[in-house]
Amino acid sequence: MFIIGVAGGSGSGKTTFAKKIISALENEDVSVVHMDSYYLPSQPKTNYTEKGKPNFDHPDAFDWELLRKHIATLKEGKSIECPVYDFKNSHRAEETHTLGPGKVILFEGIFTLYDKEIRSLLDIKCFLHVDADIRFTRRLHRDVKERGRTLESIIEQYYDSVRPMFLKFLAPQIQHADITVGEDTDVAASILIAKIRELLRS
Repeated sequence: MFIIGVAGGSGSGKTTFAKKIISALENEDVSVVHMDSYYLPSQPKTNYTEKGKPNFDHPDAFDWELLRKHIATLKEGKSIECPVYDFKNSHRAEETHTLGPGKVILFEGIFTLYDKEIRSLLDIKCFLHVDADIRFTRRLHRDVKERGRTLESIIEQYYDSVRPMFLKFLAPQIQHADITVGEDTDVAASILIAKIRELLRS
């Protein structure tokens, strides 16, 4: 099993980047693990902001025990029961979906390169480095359209937790990346697609 990690701030285009690769490799043995699926079922009070809101941009927001177990299981070439997260209601759903086994896994999320144990299981590590104004605009459109958020709540969350957490925890992950990708992801995607096709042929 070959695992490619794709990290970057919220709105940096991680999911879009993964979709570009998947669409070019249609009908191939490639799957995607979204780190967002591994938010804790409910956020502990110790991970709330000063304004009393859950901090979804802090490492403690995630179920690291389950995530480490699942990435290790996929690395062994076995399938997992991936959790499903309900973003509109901010909790983990009861159902799961089966993922794997396969030859290549794309693992994307804000903290993909954060954990040392998980990093050791990644064969290629990518970081999407995109300007803050672009990330904020993308997040704004996504959260209003897909997650039923209000403009006011998105702006408040950005300054309360998203921006400070990016500077403290997310940005430093770039030091672990094998590949740093800018706003234009086409070239990087084509390179990874070529590499994946080489792996699948072997």
